[in-house]
Amino acid sequence: MFLKLFKTDWINKLSPVQLILFFYCVAVIVSTCILAMPIAHKDGVNTSFIDILFIAVSAISVTGLSPISISETFNTLGYFLLAFIMQFGAVGVMAIGTSIWIILGKKIGLKERRLIMTDQNQTSFAGMVRLIKQIMYVILTIEFFGFIILSTYYLQYFPTTGEAVVNGFFSTISATTNAGFDITGNSLMMFKDDYFVQFITMLLIIFGAIGFPVLIEVKEYMFAREEIRKGLRFTLFTKVTTLTFFSLIVIGAIFIALFDAGNFFADKSWHEVLFYSLFQSVTTRSGGLSTMDVSQLTEQNHLFMSLLMFIGASPSSAGGGIRTTTFALVLIFIITFARGGASIRIFRREVYQEDLLKAVSVSLMALAFVFTSILIMSIMEPYPLSEILFEVTSAFGTVGLSLGITSELTTTSKVILMVLMFIGRVGIITFLFMFKNNKSSGKFHYPKERMIIG
Repeated sequence: MFLKLFKTDWINKLSPVQLILFFYCVAVIVSTCILAMPIAHKDGVNTSFIDILFIAVSAISVTGLSPISISETFNTLGYFLLAFIMQFGAVGVMAIGTSIWIILGKKIGLKERRLIMTDQNQTSFAGMVRLIKQIMYVILTIEFFGFIILSTYYLQYFPTTGEAVVNGFFSTISATTNAGFDITGNSLMMFKDDYFVQFITMLLIIFGAIGFPVLIEVKEYMFAREEIRKGLRFTLFTKVTTLTFFSLIVIGAIFIALFDAGNFFADKSWHEVLFYSLFQSVTTRSGGLSTMDVSQLTEQNHLFMSLLMFIGASPSSAGGGIRTTTFALVLIFIITFARGGASIRIFRREVYQEDLLKAVSVSLMALAFVFTSILIMSIMEPYPLSEILFEVTSAFGTVGLSLGITSELTTTSKVILMVLMFIGRVGIITFLFMFKNNKSSGKFHYPKERMIIG
């Protein structure tokens, strides 16, 4: 597959994780070149290299943070190119490559399957090609119906059919991929009173953030014959992911409403409060679109939303962050340990110790990345810690919400955010495995000794 395009000795020596990261770096370089083309820009627009690179990384990582206005920089061709890059970043470099290879009738080898497994965060070689086919089928079906619905509905908002179609197409891709870019110049604030647009957008964000394996399992359950459906059982991953995902949305909406009950929501009706808070809770999963100016919310809400963005979306989705299952496992582990338990049991299943160690490692490394980034940026930027924290967690969670300081950041801070967006997209486990030592650690053990903890 892609390996045949890079026939060099050093490429062959790379591990699957290193190859995946290499392909994503290549994708960023190509995307930067595409977005830098004058034919993608409006007449008379000049953009610096660092800003174009920032947008390319933001699009590949489906984040949506931008130091410049998308609507004022790119023309219609630029919108479509940006949408293609967002789509590429959402489903993964190996998914797109595999799909092209399948269309061309080429054979997918063992090494390619291993790369797919790494890119999609799977634990087994079995069914990798089928998984990619299912992902592409599900995501394209969702986007097709989203595009038809929004494009038709937008006819009442835009003067021409062409503008309605372009906005419907871009909005659908941006929401489903959880990229969060907009071409209206003001996110979804023009639809703050249109609950139908908000509802459809929230559905698209949820479809993109809840995880491809969950969508595939639900699809197979819904379309299975009745006799087969009775024997189908959802996996532990789907149960934990779904419960955690929607619990965070509900809890997030409640606290967002409470933290601004006496401020932003003070003069709002009950249905305005419901949709404002619910939309913000959904979009902090990894969506990045907004129906309000989040800078008007209280600092308490900014801190709370930073936590939601730090958690992010589900594994094997278009979103970033530490992921919902990681948060769930760490939380259940703490409760279990406090009660004197020795193992984690969920839905009458016991979690592997290796998965628990991964969850704890991811959480600790994520905290280290975020803390270090905040520390460096606080030295270089004149903004309050709460605003820097918001920007950093938005980048790491590949969310794309901002308090309006992105365009004013120094080049060093923009580079830090790009690194966070990249890590948030590929995942901390994948990023850490890039440095993995493949040498055997030996089959012997040193004597064990107790440590004082706490």
